[in-house]
Amino acid sequence: MGNDEHRRRKTPCGFCMAVFKWIPVLFITAVIAWSYYAYVVELCIRNTQNTIGMIFMLLFYHLFLTLFMWSYWRTIMTSVGRIPDQWRIPDEEVTRLFRADSPDTQKRILNNFARDLPVTNRTMNGSVRFCEKCKIIKPDRAHHCSVCSCCVLKMDHHCPWVNNCVNFYNYKYFVLFLGYALVYCLYVAFTSLHDFVDFWKGQLNASGMGRFHILFLFFIAIMFAISLVSLFGYHIYLVLMNRTTLESFRAPIFRVGGPDKNGYNLGRYANFCEVFGDDWQYWLLPVFSSRGSGYSYPTSSDQSRVSTASPVQRYDAMGDTATSRLDGNPTDKLIGASPLDSTNHHHNPSPHQVRSTSAQPSQQLQLQVQPPPQFRDELDERPDQLANGQSLNCSTAAVRSSQAADGAANGAAVYIDMIGDHPLAGTALAKDYPRPPNGDLPV
Repeated sequence: MGNDEHRRRKTPCGFCMAVFKWIPVLFITAVIAWSYYAYVVELCIRNTQNTIGMIFMLLFYHLFLTLFMWSYWRTIMTSVGRIPDQWRIPDEEVTRLFRADSPDTQKRILNNFARDLPVTNRTMNGSVRFCEKCKIIKPDRAHHCSVCSCCVLKMDHHCPWVNNCVNFYNYKYFVLFLGYALVYCLYVAFTSLHDFVDFWKGQLNASGMGRFHILFLFFIAIMFAISLVSLFGYHIYLVLMNRTTLESFRAPIFRVGGPDKNGYNLGRYANFCEVFGDDWQYWLLPVFSSRGSGYSYPTSSDQSRVSTASPVQRYDAMGDTATSRLDGNPTDKLIGASPLDSTNHHHNPSPHQVRSTSAQPSQQLQLQVQPPPQFRDELDERPDQLANGQSLNCSTAAVRSSQAADGAANGAAVYIDMIGDHPLAGTALAKDYPRPPNGDLPV
């Protein structure tokens, strides 16, 4: 719980609100207690004539009830946890953040503080997510709960029926609670169906109030089972997609790639193991076995990079060009390491130009452009052709590669007239081709 929650509990009104939050839990507990009496006493002991059948009915009933109540208890009593102090921004930095004169300055302050934290999620303006109430950098998939008054790791939603936030620590318990509650209701409904039919035929052995206990037991079990089918099925779908309820309504925004609902989708089996763990022996038990720490999560881009790796890479000479969500674009790294300066820069050179970033303006940029292998022989023959007075008959791409090297040495803008391993046809320049989504041409 957060500090605001503790302060509210000290007041009489806060104490009343804390008690009021437990009413849904008390209601569910009362329904379960009544169903226990109706099933064990009225249906099995007083109405069942077959002793062996009654023993098996009670045996499976108590098995499902134990798993159901165990999961429900763990969901309620598991704490939402506490964000470590390394995610908390010092008070002087918070003051600077609130006094910043522009959103860009606030963005630089947050990026500088979070550059050593494993965060990939961003806000709409590309800034690191920050909680103004908790004064912390929000970990990935974490959100602030107004009921719990704190930031919750991998928050799914706040459930009043368990008086707790469904989060990283108890999400497995919550899914098992829904599953075992559904199994419990279906079992009670199917085993009481025969007595329910006998009630309408007037052949039920029970008398007095016992008859109505069995009647309402069947109705309530069916009613809860219908509502639990859709809820349990929806959360199974979320588990297989590696998505929370909040993320299903608003996609998380990544530093690289932008909004993506499937940003954490690793495949159905990997998604299932992220919640239920790698050891199958604990899948159906309400014990903690989830993967990770709750502060960082593998993304689909990391998974695809690993799955597509092969011993023979197509671009070995270029090195590893794959970029993960956490690595970011070069522009992100420049923002994170740049000094706090709110000065606006009106001159934005074209991203198509190769320009020098050296601190010495007098030094010339040395750029070597290697032509494709099929044109190297033609360029090597140029000195011999010139010496013999022959005219040059080189291809367009080879001539442009030579001109690009001469232009770079003179400080002029250089246009790389290549896409992949193939030269562009015709005389069109690179500016005539559409730019990639991130606005940068690969050079």
